[in-house]
Amino acid sequence: MAEKKKFRQPKTFEEASQRLEALVRIMETGQMPLDDMIAAFEEGRALVAFCNAKLSEVQHRVELIKGEEADGSILRERFPEPPQT
Repeated sequence: MAEKKKFRQPKTFEEASQRLEALVRIMETGQMPLDDMIAAFEEGRALVAFCNAKLSEVQHRVELIKGEEADGSILRERFPEPPQT
């Protein structure tokens, strides 16, 4: 059985997305040897998982912010009431 390649972990969602788009363009040409195509597919799956994890993190953060806004706490922190004179 062939050894799985280790892929460089992207640092950002944008980096992963750009690499994924590049892999798709290359794979769509049909000019890759089969072993390279399989490696590109495996890397693509890892990139999709990375992107999904990042999107889940962002969605969670947005939900937290929305919850804080609903009770007013985040708004009070950012826009405190002026002192009464």
